[in-house]
This record gives sequence, structure tokens and C-alpha cells, in this order.
Amino acid sequence: MKKIVLALTAAAVLASPVAVSAKKPKLTSEEKLAKLLEGRVPGKPVSCISLTNARDSQIFDKTAIVYNSGSTIYVNRPRLASSLDEDDVLVTETHGSQLCRLDVVKLHERTGMWYRGFVSLDDFVPYRKVPKGG
Repeated sequence: MKKIVLALTAAAVLASPVAVSAKKPKLTSEEKLAKLLEGRVPGKPVSCISLTNARDSQIFDKTAIVYNSGSTIYVNRPRLASSLDEDDVLVTETHGSQLCRLDVVKLHERTGMWYRGFVSLDDFVPYRKVPKGG
């Protein structure tokens, strides 16, 4: 009987969440951003980027907004980046064909589109792939 109780106890311990906690820890936003930028080098920051070339954007919680422009990725670390949430929808009013530093980006909840606040953009740092063989 003791063997059965010991076997059941051992099985319960092995199936417990504590035993399963050997999973990889969740990456921070900075770590996710670093992973995205692997194999790329930063260039000189620019004040504006062309909206016609910006294919999509991605939010990194409390860190940055990344704009994909083909072979170049632009990273913007806005003022009040602590307001950024990856579930937000970005709403930007532009007055031309460029997105520039100091432009205001409004943040809205994805589910109800409720206004959550805003961030003011800073310089855009371009990241390009490292040329092969050099």
C-alpha cells in the first residue's frame, strides 16, 4: 500500500505546475526588439520617414514602435514610451507624406477602440542588414 501511495505522490508532483515551470521565461520587450534587430546595424538617426515606404508597424510594450520599410527597419523610442501596449491601435494624423519626430500618435484599445492616450515620436533609427562577407 505504501508503494502505491508513493507512486501516486510522485506522479502528482511530476504533473504539478512546479515541475512544468522549466519552460523558457517570457522575453521582455527589449529582448524581443533585440531579437528582431539581430544581424542588423544601426545607422544615423533621421527626423522623418516616408509613409509610402513604411509597410507596417509593430509596438513593443513600453519600449518602441518599429516601422518596416522593406530592407530597412526604423525604430522609434517615443517620449512616454511607458504608455505603449502591443495591443494598442496606432492612430496618426499626418500632414504630408512623411512621419516625423514630434508627430503625435494616439493610442486606442484594440477591442473597443477607446482612446488610451498618446506618445510623441522621437528620431527614427534605421537598422539595415549586415552585408554578407563584411
